[in-house]
This record gives sequence, structure tokens and C-alpha cells, in this order.
Amino acid sequence: MKKIAILGFGVVGSGVAEVLTQNKSIIEKKLAESIEIKYILDLRDFPDSPFADKVIHDFNIILDDPEISIVAEMMGGSHPAYDFSKACLLAGKNVVTSNKEVVSKFGTELLEIAKQNNVRYLFEASVGGGIPIIRPINNDLTANKITSIDGILNGTTNYILTQMNEHGTSFAEALKDAQSKGYAEADPTADIEGIDAARKICILSALSFGKCLCADAISRQGITQITADDFAIAKSLGYTIKLIGHSEIIKSKIYADVAPRFVPLSNPLAHISDVYNGILVGANMLDNVLFYGKGAGKLPTASAVTADIIDIAEKMGTAACPTISWSNAEGDDISSEEEYKTQRCIILCGRVEGAKYIGELNKSVIITDKISIKDCISLASEYNTEYTVYSIL
Repeated sequence: MKKIAILGFGVVGSGVAEVLTQNKSIIEKKLAESIEIKYILDLRDFPDSPFADKVIHDFNIILDDPEISIVAEMMGGSHPAYDFSKACLLAGKNVVTSNKEVVSKFGTELLEIAKQNNVRYLFEASVGGGIPIIRPINNDLTANKITSIDGILNGTTNYILTQMNEHGTSFAEALKDAQSKGYAEADPTADIEGIDAARKICILSALSFGKCLCADAISRQGITQITADDFAIAKSLGYTIKLIGHSEIIKSKIYADVAPRFVPLSNPLAHISDVYNGILVGANMLDNVLFYGKGAGKLPTASAVTADIIDIAEKMGTAACPTISWSNAEGDDISSEEEYKTQRCIILCGRVEGAKYIGELNKSVIITDKISIKDCISLASEYNTEYTVYSIL
């Protein structure tokens, strides 16, 4: 029997307890042993929960208990989640997490500590919720050289953009609708400003390219400035608009950004709607591989956390433990915006000679060749009118 502790009994933490309980027989059949939740750490009490007797408030009880071999961290935020994860790894306990903030900020350090202490640090649920993506990149695609990643990585923003695209809803109205359905937080900043997606693309880049970029340092643009006119223009040109986390190798350097992009309707990401996520991985032997599914939610995310728990329990004490490691990206590892060139769509106010003119909107559109953002902005500014620039996927 493997005994585990859960840190944080919110939406995902309670979901993990639910998955482990409801699928107990399935898990026992696979492992030939059971997984028992011994402790649940939270600041609150849950007197009406079937797990009420397992709730504790002192982390040191978990840290000092030699029976606890796996700790599932679902607290959210950097601290104390990072501090508790580090302490567990140093104490020889395996850690699994859904916390993309901790993984993107401290993953390099925590993976190294896990390696030094012969334990594992797994984080399948940190990107894409219930979509299997971390394990496939780390294991199943190892015969390939990964060249690029493009992902719809945030279900909240994808829901908002879907409402704007399909129903002509304004951003403010779509956000309010998302909040009423529980898809967006009362403070949606991390989602709508692209912070959440930036953390996730940095994790995927680290896995794929071996270097972890700082999520706070990559180019990032949210969705708050997108208008109904932008969607109308995109449709007229055969595109839609999606918030895309993008990463690729440019001359042995890593480039990553998060921004709304014009996505051609021929691209599979164009048709991923509502709260679903999609991740398109470019690999030199397979071309493009699409991973698709619910990117958030209690049980989808909990199922990914539980899969990591089962993986550790199954391989514990054996040599069959695939490891994950990367290092922090330094200056020479990072490609600049100047080096990243792609097609851009320039939307200009009024009629512009030589551009496609959309009369009912009083807008003109120029589709460039592959160009840097600096050169694109320089081109747009020559027309001496208001403009918006979208990169094209």
C-alpha cells in the first residue's frame, strides 16, 4: 500500500481524492496494491466531507511521516507551494503537482533536487489540464526533434474568444458570461493578460528544448483589446483569432511569445472552441501532432494528477523511471523578437491605396511577407493612421 498526502483541498485537490476513491478498483488492478490518502493539508476544515478525518493543518506532520512516499501539491501560487514541494523532495518524498506557476518559476531547481534525492517531480496537470502532453513529449516523441509548439493553452480566453467569434459578443460581455459560468475568476488578470498561457508555453519549451525561459520575460499580449471588427476582418480573410502560446527554435535559439493571432481556418487549432485546449507540436519525423481536450476543470485536471501518482507508485523502487530535466535559459539561448519573422496582418483605419479595403468597417488590411515585428510596426506607422497588428500562425 502506498500512502500519500494531498496539499490543498480546493477544486483540484478534492477532485484527486474523488478520482482515487471512485476508481479505487481500477487503480488497484493496475498496481496490484492500493493507494491510501493519509493526510489532506489545508487551512480550512471540511466537516461535511467524507475525508474530514484526514484533514490536518500542520505541514510538518506530513514531512516527518516516513510512510508518506508521494505528495500531491495543488495549493496554487508560488508560496508556500514551492517551499513545501522543495522540503518534501529533500526529505526523499516524490511530488506531483498541477501548479504551473511553481513549475515555470522553480522547475529547474526542483527537478535537480528530485534527481539528487532519487525521487521524482511530475507535473502532467500543469499544462492542458487533463490532456496528456508532458508525458508524450518526454517519452513518446523522444525519437523526434521538436521544432515548434503552438497552443491554445487557456480555456477561459478560448471561451471568451469563441463567444466573440460566433455570437458577435463584445469582450466585456463575453468575460462577464465566462465569470457567471465559473470559467473565469473574479480577478481574471492571469487569464486575459496571457500570464497563465506564458507559464505553460515556458514549461512546454523547457521540455522540448531543454532550456527554461522566464515566463515574465517573454513577449506577452492578452485579449482585452480584441474587437468585433477584428473578428469580422479575420473571417473575411479566412482566419479566426485565438490566443496562442508559441515557441520555436531559431538558429539554435529559443523564441517564445503569447499573443492573439490570426489562425487560418485550415489549421486544426482554428476549430478548437469553448473551454477546450489544443496543442500542436511540430516534430521533424511526424510533422505536426495535435493534442486536444479539456484544458481545465476539476476532474480532467485531477485525472492528470492521479496519473502522475500512479506512474510513481508503479515504478517506485525500479530502474524504469524516465527522468525530466532542463536548465535555465541564458542570454545566448534566447532568440530576440528581431530574429523572429512571420507573416503579419496590419489593420489600418480608413482607405489605404494598394490594401484590401473593407468598406463597411472603414478599415484597410495589409498582409505582409515574413517580417519582424519591429519592421512591421515601422511599415504600419508610415500610413499615419491608427493601426493594429496581428501575427499570422
